[in-house]
Amino acid sequence: MDKKRLNTLLLLTFTFSVFMLWDAWQRAHTPPPAVVAESAEAAVPGAPSAIAGAVPTVAAMPGGTLPAANVPKATVQTDLFKAEISAQGGDLVFFELEKHRATLDKNKNFVLFQNDPKQHIYVGQSGLIGEGLPNHKTAFTLEKAEYQMADGDDSLAVRLTAPAANGVKVAKIYTFKRGSYLIDVSYEISNASGATLTPYGYFQILRDGKEPESATSGAFGVTTFTGPAVYTEADKFQKVHFSDIDKSKAKYSQKADNGWIGLVQHYFFSAWLPQGKAEREFYIDRMDSSLYRAGVKFALPAVEPGKTGTISVPLYAGPQEQDKLEAIAPGLDLVVDYGWLTVIAAPLFWVMQQFHAILGNWGWTIIALTMLLKLIFFPLSAASYKSMAKMRVVMPQMTRIKESCKDDRARMNQEMMALYKREKINPLGGCLPVLVQIPVFIALYWVLLGTVEIRNAPWLGWITDLSVQDPWYVLPVLMGATMFFQTRLNPTPPDPVQAKIMTWMPVAFTIMFLWFPSGLVLYWTVNNLLSIAQQWYITRQIEAAAAK
Repeated sequence: MDKKRLNTLLLLTFTFSVFMLWDAWQRAHTPPPAVVAESAEAAVPGAPSAIAGAVPTVAAMPGGTLPAANVPKATVQTDLFKAEISAQGGDLVFFELEKHRATLDKNKNFVLFQNDPKQHIYVGQSGLIGEGLPNHKTAFTLEKAEYQMADGDDSLAVRLTAPAANGVKVAKIYTFKRGSYLIDVSYEISNASGATLTPYGYFQILRDGKEPESATSGAFGVTTFTGPAVYTEADKFQKVHFSDIDKSKAKYSQKADNGWIGLVQHYFFSAWLPQGKAEREFYIDRMDSSLYRAGVKFALPAVEPGKTGTISVPLYAGPQEQDKLEAIAPGLDLVVDYGWLTVIAAPLFWVMQQFHAILGNWGWTIIALTMLLKLIFFPLSAASYKSMAKMRVVMPQMTRIKESCKDDRARMNQEMMALYKREKINPLGGCLPVLVQIPVFIALYWVLLGTVEIRNAPWLGWITDLSVQDPWYVLPVLMGATMFFQTRLNPTPPDPVQAKIMTWMPVAFTIMFLWFPSGLVLYWTVNNLLSIAQQWYITRQIEAAAAK
């Protein structure tokens, strides 16, 4: 390999590293257009097409739209959250997670569902399709205004009653469970009409297109995905962008006998999770009122005269806690989006969970993970450092070759390659550890960015949240210093271009790291310190052997 090619490869290595780091920040989806949302209680969405047969549309069904200010609500308090259920349709219109703080104001709790046209519209709706059956516009009767999960109780039921019509009585029941963000939403249909009922049920999420306050992270403006998602066994996890919905280009599975539909945002999500193998239809669209709707509809079991039928569909509303989601429904853990490096990021986070169970602190967990990765890459790093140490020893010979062959580049390259071969030196050995670590580095970046478990997780002192940048920039500066010191252990490249790259690389990385999550900077800093110790030890060994 001649010197020109060596320079090119080194330059490409540096460029690739910087590009991959930049890509980690810039990896973003087209943000949805700003919308002016109307009240969810004023929205009158139409129903999706029927799976089979002629089914009335939601808009065509009876049930008035009550003024938002006058709609009664029931407040529900559990051990994990506070919720509000509207008498209109029995919609879930407010959901405050008491174990998670708001992104901008740490003194407040995080609010997922909200029904405020001036701030945010995000509600859970459901209803029945059939003559005389209640839908999300029906005025239900609340049994009481406040519900509190008592100490020692494992569940809490909230019952709403729809006006009887044609001899049919319907109750909508929410069942909340202790220690769970999974809510059972049931319908109890008592048929005294004298005719068999063959109703449909629909379960949907209505939301505006506003980005959540945690969607944009960092100074470079990277945004995490916000929008509907569908999962089926056949087509797996499918994200649908708001921009594609606006253009009528949304692609997703519309019919299946399994799967779920939800609304995903940074750290949190909601999803309707129909049970069993019943044929179902998924639908995603944009309402005329600039609201987006994602839901599922399916036929309910027939209710014969004099009988009572029930149907229950779980609704998950809460954080993306990976160790719990997979047990709730197949594919639910995929809402945690690690990007194209999921194959590395997912097992990486699993290992971190094991360390955290022992250490109890995510900062020390990152340090333990760094040490483990360093141990795994030890043979590769050792070979690289040996090669660089040997190059440092033969640097005087390389200088003499350069001076004696300065007018004959072909001969100089031949002499250099002969020297490398004789001394068993790999001139690109120093690049290999960096190239190998880049995928791991980016995967860890997405772990820190996307896992709700590390959100607001402190380490020590001034580091109160490992998922955001160091507020005092101590870690980035320390990282830059360790990187600079590490370059001093390497032999000075004889080529001016290579020398400039090695000189300015610590500066460039320090600037970029100023806005990276502090947990990521902690990983890189500790890795540098371990690399310095390993490289110093190997260099001393090689130099001592050469001096004999």
